[in-house]
Amino acid sequence: MTPEQLSAAIVAALNDLVDDGAVTLSPTENGAGGVPDTVVVERPRQREHGDYATNVALQLAKQAGTGPRALAELVAKRLEATAGIAKVDIAGPGFLNITVESGAQGQVAADIVAAGAAYGTTTTGAGEKVNVEFVSANPTGPVTLASARWAAVGDAVARLIEATGSEVAREYYFNDHGAQIDRLARSLLARGRGREVPEDGYPGSYVTDLAEQVLAEHPEVRDLDDEAAQEAFREHGVALLFDEIKQTLADFRVEFDVWFHENDLHKSGAVEKAIKRLTELGNTYESDGALWLATEKFGDDKDRVIVRSSGQPAYLSGDLAYYLNKRERGFDRCVILLGADHHGYVGRMMAMCAAFGDVPGKNLEIIIGQMVNLLSHGSVVRMGKRMGNIITLDDLVESIGVDAARYALVRNSMDVNLDIDIDLWAKATSDNPVFYVQYAHARISSILRNGAELGLQAEPAAAGMLTHEREGDLLRALADYPRVVANAAQLREPHRIARYLEDTASAYHKFYDSCRVLPMGDEEPTDLHRARLLLVDATRVVLANGLALLGVTAPERM
Repeated sequence: MTPEQLSAAIVAALNDLVDDGAVTLSPTENGAGGVPDTVVVERPRQREHGDYATNVALQLAKQAGTGPRALAELVAKRLEATAGIAKVDIAGPGFLNITVESGAQGQVAADIVAAGAAYGTTTTGAGEKVNVEFVSANPTGPVTLASARWAAVGDAVARLIEATGSEVAREYYFNDHGAQIDRLARSLLARGRGREVPEDGYPGSYVTDLAEQVLAEHPEVRDLDDEAAQEAFREHGVALLFDEIKQTLADFRVEFDVWFHENDLHKSGAVEKAIKRLTELGNTYESDGALWLATEKFGDDKDRVIVRSSGQPAYLSGDLAYYLNKRERGFDRCVILLGADHHGYVGRMMAMCAAFGDVPGKNLEIIIGQMVNLLSHGSVVRMGKRMGNIITLDDLVESIGVDAARYALVRNSMDVNLDIDIDLWAKATSDNPVFYVQYAHARISSILRNGAELGLQAEPAAAGMLTHEREGDLLRALADYPRVVANAAQLREPHRIARYLEDTASAYHKFYDSCRVLPMGDEEPTDLHRARLLLVDATRVVLANGLALLGVTAPERM
């Protein structure tokens, strides 16, 4: 029995109590009332408190006009008559501690194996189109370590949203319009002419390599004057960097559906269109020769210039056009992942969303993440070969591999600074979190192969035999997976999946150490062996599904 099934059973019990007149749920101060659609059911920290627990009686007691324990007693009586529930205890002020029958618990393993790759997915987001924009680094160099975090996290967030049934488009926004590209072009020209880069240029050795590549592929650039050569370096150099960025991300298993160029917004008239729309909505005004967006009335700390007195569009104008473009492409939600240096942009972006008549936090979500450091032998690694003073994604992958890099980058909450110890993540030991989880999957795959060689098959009908304490611990962990995925998707927090996988791998290793799965020697296979093989296969499904959400492989051999 899963937490979702228990939630449904509790809701059914509450409905029965209301229908019978035993309980009346009055509306709350905000107008809410009646039986909730779902009830939160969690695993208690202490095993002696049962398999699952809920505080629903404490939450609804005031509406019911009675004490929490009195309401809990009414709910407990109804639940004890529910098939699959062994007993319900009332603890403290009104907590319900629920113990399920071993057969009902074991059925979880059969359900998981039957569902396969679909286990943990839902249809709660069906019919919704979501745009997830991430990485979106300026195309002035290779993908850096900071952007690498967004590559791993952004792709995992997209996978989580897809797991809810939504249609997701992954989008990379190329900032190929503005000062950064000008600086790159001047730097390439300088290197191509054998000069030092300008003071505000890009000093990394990759700039020299790039300039030489442009000259090798387009030797005619050598004969151009500086102004024309700079434009040629801009055009060809940026194109080569685009290709390199795309290849780096593809090698990292991050595939984008849309590669959007900022320059296209300015060429297509999209900026003027967005400004016109906001003006028609009455949210712009002129002052001091400039055009302003009235963002303060939508929660920003001040109004923002969108067209300067010179007639040139301000930086925010591109954001206006881009957001409107996404909405006109049919996206219900626009999720954007940004680094900590963009924290100050959140207020104005949300105000911009509201100025278009949309709902901040719903139509537009902005996720801010912190920086990443690379550690080796306890010290921060400060230099990358090509970038001069910046580590690249390629550097990280070369050090620890794609699987470890992706897992390491998503394992912690995005709102904390991240230190990646390359010595730890390169280890093939249980100290390495990704190795620990992958090893559990490989170990399981080996057992399943050995079982097949013995002619032994998992038997769903024998699931009720899974009564050992370690079997129960593992079954409860596996049953919790859909709830973990749903929470991670809703909160946009893929690190919850990683931590869950580690806990579940731990539960599996403890089960394996205590419960023999396959018969020894000439021992005849029994239904208990077949039931445990079912549990092992269910664990394989959950570990593989969870790793897939993080873009990490589930090896069958290690």
